[in-house]
Amino acid sequence: MFEPTMIIAAASLVGLCIVAFALLKAWHSWLALKQRELESSSGEIEEGVGNSAARIEIADLKERIKKLEAIASGVDL
Repeated sequence: MFEPTMIIAAASLVGLCIVAFALLKAWHSWLALKQRELESSSGEIEEGVGNSAARIEIADLKERIKKLEAIASGVDL
């Protein structure tokens, strides 16, 4: 009644279902993690800029200061 081919096919199908379920669970967990990251970073955006954006802004301000100092001292850029 149970041929080896049928047993192998059934075991393969069960294994595929288990792997698919595990991947689906991992996908949902990853989405939940990203959702929490977005929720925690939304407070950072509302309060001000993030670390990398702040560093870029500081570098831009330093460059502007150098240009203004050069203009004030009469140096052509």
